[in-house]
Amino acid sequence: MSPIPQPIYELHHEAKLHAPVLVVALEGWMDAGMGAGTALATLLPASSAEPLVTFDADHFLDQRARRPLTKITDGVISEITWPGIRIEAGHDLNGADVLYLVGAEPDFHWRSFIAAVVELTVGWGVRMVVALGAFPAPAPHTRPVRLAATAPPSSAQMLERIGVVQGELEVPTGIHAPLELAFGEAGVPAISLWARVPHYVAAMPFPESSAALIDGLSAVSGLALDSTSLRAAADASRQTVDGLIAGNSDHLAMVARLEQAVDAAEGNPLNASGDLPTGEEIAAEFERYLRDEGQ
Repeated sequence: MSPIPQPIYELHHEAKLHAPVLVVALEGWMDAGMGAGTALATLLPASSAEPLVTFDADHFLDQRARRPLTKITDGVISEITWPGIRIEAGHDLNGADVLYLVGAEPDFHWRSFIAAVVELTVGWGVRMVVALGAFPAPAPHTRPVRLAATAPPSSAQMLERIGVVQGELEVPTGIHAPLELAFGEAGVPAISLWARVPHYVAAMPFPESSAALIDGLSAVSGLALDSTSLRAAADASRQTVDGLIAGNSDHLAMVARLEQAVDAAEGNPLNASGDLPTGEEIAAEFERYLRDEGQ
C-alpha cells in the first residue's frame, strides 16, 4: 500500500482579504548587509502580522543544513525552535492588507512549493507580489542606496520605476526567480527589489539598504510603510563605517572613486540605471560575496 500523501501546508484560518500585496522575504539567499532581513524585522511588528499558512518544514527543509535551536537552562533542555516557512497576514499604516512569505528558503521540492504559493496567491486575489533582497555592489556608503529590479516578461513595464542592472547576467539563483516567472504565468504582477549594498560593508548590517527596500516597496505597491527608525540607524551605521575607513588611504581613495562614478550617473535614488555598475562588475561582486559566505 502506498503512503497517504500529506498536505504540504496548513491553513490556520480563512482570511477575508481585499486585494492584498504579497511581500516575499525568505532567508538563505542573497541578502548583503542584512537588507531584506532587517526590513522584514521592521515591517512585521508594524503590520501586526499573524501566521496564516505554515508549510511542512519536514517536506521542504534540510534540518541538518538549518539546524533547530535548542534552549538549555542549567543543563535542562527546555525548548526546541524549528526552522519553518510561513505566510503571515497583516496591514499597512492605512489598514490595507499585506501578506508576508517568510522563513527559510526551501531546500527541496521547489516546484511543489512554488505551485502551492501561486495557488494560494491567486485564491486570495493578490494584486501584486514584491520580493526583497540585497546584493554587494561597487557603490559608496556615502551616497543613498540605489535599488535594482527584476521581473518576469509580463511585468517588465514595472522595471521603469526602479531601474535595472544594465547588460546580461548569468548568476546562481534563489527561489525568487522561479517564483517571479510562475506569478507572471498566473497573471499576477511581480517584481523583485534589490538593494545595492557597498561591497565593503556587505558582511555587516547596513540599515540604509533596509530603509531603501521599504521605501521602494511603498513606491511600487502604494502601501503606507514607515522607514523612519531605519533611517536613524542608517546615520549611525554610516558614521561607524566612516571611522573604520578613515585611517586607510587606500580605502579612502576607493570610496572617492566610487563617489565620482555614482555622482556622474543620472537618475533619482530609486533608479539604478546608469553607468554604474556594469553587468561584469555585479557578477564579480556576486561571486566574491558567495565565496566569502562559503568560508
